[in-house]
Amino acid sequence: MSVNRKAAAIIGAGAVFTAGAYALTEYVLRSAIDREAGKLPGTGTGRSENDPYAMFDAPGEELRNTPHETVEITSRDGLKLVGHWFESDNPKRVILAAHGWKASWYRDFGYSYPFLKSENCSILYIEQRGQGDSEGRYIGFGLLERFDVLDWLSWIEKRCGTQIPVYLAGISMGATTVLMASGQELPSNVKGIIADCGFTSPTAIWRHVARDVMHIPFLVTDLFSRAMCRRILGVSPASYSTVDALRMNKVPVLFIHGQDDSFVPVSMTKENYEACAAPKDIMIVPGAIHGMSYAAAKEAYEEREWQFWAKYD
Repeated sequence: MSVNRKAAAIIGAGAVFTAGAYALTEYVLRSAIDREAGKLPGTGTGRSENDPYAMFDAPGEELRNTPHETVEITSRDGLKLVGHWFESDNPKRVILAAHGWKASWYRDFGYSYPFLKSENCSILYIEQRGQGDSEGRYIGFGLLERFDVLDWLSWIEKRCGTQIPVYLAGISMGATTVLMASGQELPSNVKGIIADCGFTSPTAIWRHVARDVMHIPFLVTDLFSRAMCRRILGVSPASYSTVDALRMNKVPVLFIHGQDDSFVPVSMTKENYEACAAPKDIMIVPGAIHGMSYAAAKEAYEEREWQFWAKYD
């Protein structure tokens, strides 16, 4: 083969590889951030006969059908955001709770609602942008949602005043959302954050899912994903992280994570914990998979929450 033919073959192979890498990146990224796209293979909970997450179905529907007030705000970039307000008759504190990625407020929190109610908590369950009844086509993995938390805190202040203690809480991407919000200036009555199985950054969780769940070499798609994310979301996934926020954070944090979580590795919560500049505590639950720490260690989980509130209320 002549030199020119070899060069042409190399260039052609490179073009095919590049096109394939781009197409794969677009598929992965849109599956992650586009509400109209399905979940990536291996990232759903499944509905098998032995599905451990099935235990959340009934309490989730019960919470969904519990009388409450559906409320709306407009985000700073003009989206209608929806929340669900459960007001205690004699509130000791307010909990702002954020659900996980492509999940629902009632299914993520239905199991834990009775405990919060018994502890006289008023609760605002928010529907994150690009999910549920909130507007927006795209999910920002905390990069955009952190500002929505500030807007919801303004709603709570108008509704409840500034004296009652407020706690941010979240599970999975919801935990990342509230942790990223901690890097901003929070109202003085925000007393703490309870973060269950949050990740360290959008890039880190995409890398983990691509490499360890889908077995895709992430380095091939990293540059493409950054460019696509800037184009679609208007922000680079490398521009901010949970770790960045926690280094600036002034609010106490209780970190919780299941030891057997394969979707968001427990090492991410440990990294978040190390980065946190504020008072902090950590609870690692043996045997718990992703988002199942409360179910796996209900009494211990509730005790740690109660101790956290007692310390910081």
